[in-house]
Amino acid sequence: MRNWLVCFIWLVGSALLPGTAWGQSCSFSVPSMVFAGSTIPGSAINSMTSVTANCSGLLSLGQKVLICPNLNEGSGGATASARIMVNGANSLNYQLYQDAARSIVWGSATWPYAARPPGFLVAFTTILGPLLGSGSTTITLYGQVLANQATAPAGTYSSTFTGASATFNYRYDDGNGCTTALGATASPPAFTVQITLANDCAVTAQNIDFGPNGLLNANIDQTGQVRVTCTPTVPYSVSLSLGNTGTSPTARKMVNGAQSITYGLYQDSNRTVPWGNTILTNTVARTGDGTVQGINVYGRVPPQATPSPGTYSDTIIVTVTY
Repeated sequence: MRNWLVCFIWLVGSALLPGTAWGQSCSFSVPSMVFAGSTIPGSAINSMTSVTANCSGLLSLGQKVLICPNLNEGSGGATASARIMVNGANSLNYQLYQDAARSIVWGSATWPYAARPPGFLVAFTTILGPLLGSGSTTITLYGQVLANQATAPAGTYSSTFTGASATFNYRYDDGNGCTTALGATASPPAFTVQITLANDCAVTAQNIDFGPNGLLNANIDQTGQVRVTCTPTVPYSVSLSLGNTGTSPTARKMVNGAQSITYGLYQDSNRTVPWGNTILTNTVARTGDGTVQGINVYGRVPPQATPSPGTYSDTIIVTVTY
């Protein structure tokens, strides 16, 4: 009886010696990350997904498994500053991060860049006395399409992570973290990072101020501008409404109470081509290239009876049709 008991304790004790890692097994899942939005405003676009590890092990006795999820370039490739999604010959820069602030890049112990993967632990809950344990942990993978990429044409951009692009190392936690790629290796099923860019436009406008004037006995000219940014190759037209009480492009009204001043808005500096809101008749047509396109608006107050002193104003709605 005594010899049998000593033998049993020795077997269990040997399974707990430092460095012993037999019996553990982990599987992983990463849902695809899909971005939604437009690059035309010039701002970054954020998204996220999750990384889940499911582990089990024999003779685990409360040990924890360290997961080192190495994510490399993906099929789109990468530079030192960004990963890349592609759509044919076109590309879009994005990055994967460990934190919600998008400040710590999620990298790999096996790629040529400095960023390394985060390490996270899976704690076992024993399900058969001290012999068999299992556990699961999920952490968030953050993504960002980088800002200032308005020149990207419309289309679906993607990068796929599979095989060598996503190799997850795991081992019983030894306190050494993910500075090395030691341990067993498994890969999650292939997942994709993707965004579909649709044709899009953005517009801003500059006010036109005709300034202080005593008498309206001669032309008063001033110039403003609308600034349009549209997806490359997208044709668009810019319409200017007739204002609050206008009757035509050259008979808009700035008002102050019951009194008004007539003015017009034009497409040319000679003030001969009116700018209105009938497409293909008196609107301005351009083609987007992903940059800000400034289009001058030429205003004129023609000679007319001078109303009472005061501030006269009108509101014009700028519409971009594409």
